[in-house]
Amino acid sequence: MDWNEVMRKEEQSFWGMLGMKLISAEQGHVEIGVTAGDPHLNSMGIVHGGVLSSMMDQAMGTLVAVVKEGSFGVTTHLNVNFLSPMRKGELIATAFVLHETRRTMTLRAEVKNHEGVLGCIATATFRLPREQG
Repeated sequence: MDWNEVMRKEEQSFWGMLGMKLISAEQGHVEIGVTAGDPHLNSMGIVHGGVLSSMMDQAMGTLVAVVKEGSFGVTTHLNVNFLSPMRKGELIATAFVLHETRRTMTLRAEVKNHEGVLGCIATATFRLPREQG
């Protein structure tokens, strides 16, 4: 998989609009970062839940592509629990695989701030592409 090409495409999408950046992509986990600023906040002055949910969904989706060697899955279910308010600064979403079948993959993700405070967790199920051949 050519991550440079993937990142060029992502920068022109929702990923780029939120300011996401790929920190690491390995077989066992993916890390995605965002520097949260004023545009990421809600009216209460904390990072909007949609930003946090998107970070986790994107980290899990990227991990699907890593595991499936460039084939992307589609989110069919996303469950999010918000635990602590996140504020401006560096946020990191980390994703891990929990379970895989022939047509689905279930993953877990979390977002922590630069101090290691856990802001939220998520699980998601992704529909995998049909095997070619």
